[in-house]
Amino acid sequence: MNNLLNNPLFLIPLTTGLIFVVTGFVMLKFPPKKINYFYGYRTANSMKNQARWDFAQTYSAKEMIKYGWVLLLISLVGIIFQPEKGAETLIGTGVMIFIFMVIVIALIMKVEKEIKNKFGG
Repeated sequence: MNNLLNNPLFLIPLTTGLIFVVTGFVMLKFPPKKINYFYGYRTANSMKNQARWDFAQTYSAKEMIKYGWVLLLISLVGIIFQPEKGAETLIGTGVMIFIFMVIVIALIMKVEKEIKNKFGG
């Protein structure tokens, strides 16, 4: 167990996945009611009107939960693959960049596409 907690291939996707799932559930349960710049899924497209805002909050929360579960599944790789002692930092940094670039950008692209499909350009 101690090796898993030192393995970035396990720890980073696990903690990020848990954050995504918990945040998604909180946003589903307590979505921001009015358009604001502090809380919720905030893009120029989602903030054009209240209908878009409401849709974006619900849809993004559901997608965030899905992506969180994907990250939790990815963390299982860390159980199988244990990096060498010197490579842990490099691999951990690479995993963090991958998570940001792929998961977060994919989430935004998917939500924006659905807003456009539902409400038009």
